[in-house]
Amino acid sequence: MTPARTAAAGSRAVMPAWMAPIRANWRIVLVMGLFFVLANAMLWRAVYLKISEREFLEKQGGMRYERVQEIAAHRGRILDRHGEPLAVSTPMESVWINPRDLGESVNRLPELAQVLDVDVGKLKSQVLRHADKRFMYVKRQVTPEVGASVRALRISGVNTQREYRRFYPTGEASVHVLGFNNMDDEALEGLERTYDDWLRGEPGARRIIKDLHGKVIETGELIRDARPGNDLTLSIDRRLQYLAYRELKEAVQLNKAKAGSAVLLDVRTGEILAMVNQPSFNPNDRGSLRPNLARNRAMIDNFEPGSTMKPFAVSAAMETGKYTPSTPVDTHPGYMRVDRFTIRDHNNYGLLDVTGVIRKSSNVGVTKMAMAIGPEKLWTLYDHLGLGKAAGTGFPGESSGRLLHYRDWSGSDIATHAYGYGMSVNTLQLARAYAAIAHDGVLLPVSFLRIEQPPTGEPVLSPTVARSVRTMMEEVVKRGGTGTKAQVMGYRVAGKTGTAHKSQGGGYAEDKYVAVFAGMAPASNPRLALAVMIDEPTGGSYYGGQVAGPVFAAIMDEALRTMNVPPDALPEPQVAPGVMSVTAPGTTPGATAKPVSAKSVANPASKPATLAVVVNGGAH
Repeated sequence: MTPARTAAAGSRAVMPAWMAPIRANWRIVLVMGLFFVLANAMLWRAVYLKISEREFLEKQGGMRYERVQEIAAHRGRILDRHGEPLAVSTPMESVWINPRDLGESVNRLPELAQVLDVDVGKLKSQVLRHADKRFMYVKRQVTPEVGASVRALRISGVNTQREYRRFYPTGEASVHVLGFNNMDDEALEGLERTYDDWLRGEPGARRIIKDLHGKVIETGELIRDARPGNDLTLSIDRRLQYLAYRELKEAVQLNKAKAGSAVLLDVRTGEILAMVNQPSFNPNDRGSLRPNLARNRAMIDNFEPGSTMKPFAVSAAMETGKYTPSTPVDTHPGYMRVDRFTIRDHNNYGLLDVTGVIRKSSNVGVTKMAMAIGPEKLWTLYDHLGLGKAAGTGFPGESSGRLLHYRDWSGSDIATHAYGYGMSVNTLQLARAYAAIAHDGVLLPVSFLRIEQPPTGEPVLSPTVARSVRTMMEEVVKRGGTGTKAQVMGYRVAGKTGTAHKSQGGGYAEDKYVAVFAGMAPASNPRLALAVMIDEPTGGSYYGGQVAGPVFAAIMDEALRTMNVPPDALPEPQVAPGVMSVTAPGTTPGATAKPVSAKSVANPASKPATLAVVVNGGAH
């Protein structure tokens, strides 16, 4: 290397003396500078967050330990017309687990299983399957006492929450009307669903503070109060509902029937006092629930009403002025041809008057009357009675039945409609139509709610015709009629039997029937209308008078007496010749007196005796 290059290299390697301290401390200065910048940045960030993001951060922080807990609202009660409970909500508790918070407490699951009476093996398996979850139910709707026992265990991750369970005091007797709720107290069927907005309350909310393990350690402020639901008062009479259900159930079992339904109406108001169905189930035991058992057949199932339509066909004929109760109708020889069909009576009744047509339930007689007035008159009355239309109660799944317009009728349809074929109704529609005859020809809207002021209604028949048909229907339950088993002791009954083959495969089954009886009482001044339908009786009898008639009598009898409706057919006092009924000396007025001879009464030596006619144990 040359001396020049050596000198140059040496000159680059030599550092001036004054730069030595700076070279030694520049790293320290850089680090200090960085710390200064970062400190100021953090300070600025803190100020920014404190001022601009305060609300957001407080909310996020609160979410780590603060929760908003929902307060369950009490669902409104469903009451009968007298204020008796039909559906109530009782406080219950549900037990749940946060599997992530269990930790070592998983070893205490046997204690929890014992308190809840559940299988410990299934409980552990359930916890393992939900190990990555924060919520799982262990048992729903346990009693508050059991809930308190669970809390007393103080197991980390195990919690309880307040709920309500719907309870139905009348059980299976009213379930088809009331409906039922699920485990979350959500309405599924019936009036529970129809009036859910009215019955359902508004849940409340409050703040709570939880610890690391999710346990509530402090109850905070109340955000809003829970608003309970409203009570609902129905037209249903709990007593009549039960007795109607009891009689229907017994009849369905006795006649080995597939199903049955009955509807009892207040003639003056249109209120539904009882509506029952078979088969049924207990809504308080969900294990007994089957899809086919939950249906309200009285409003959803349609059937051909058969001869129960004859009083209305006769009414339509009488409205024209062509017929009166005594007008003769020749039914000889007991059958007639209409188009390609042969219409037959049970017997050859020969010459009948209009009253006899109803009493004997003559298909031939009512067909001749219907054909004489034409299809429009018959259809118009059926339409005005609400047949082929929903009754407008708002009940879920309510059917409208089937009634074709008369312009769509074939030649024989006027005949079949006169005696209740080729059309369909539900039990409520049939009861409502009979209530119109009972109410002197005025059709009232039906209601599941108690009515304070009776509605006006719509006239569908003249009062004269309605009363005449009512009187003719009384003959049905008398000797020689088809409904003698529908008689009610002490009361005049007006009604009509119906026996219809069930439609099947485009025709009619020879061995499947619907047995029906519909009517009213007391016939002199009707208060109640009742329709009973028994589906496919197989116990030997299948006629409406034999199968449905006795059910009508049993329900109507108890209903009239329960409601204290005065009798209108008291038996005449039986007094032997030469003997009069008196209240003997010392006998308490109102007690049944022994007969005393007129001679002894007239004897001046005898003690004074009070003369009285004794009827049903009472002095009158």
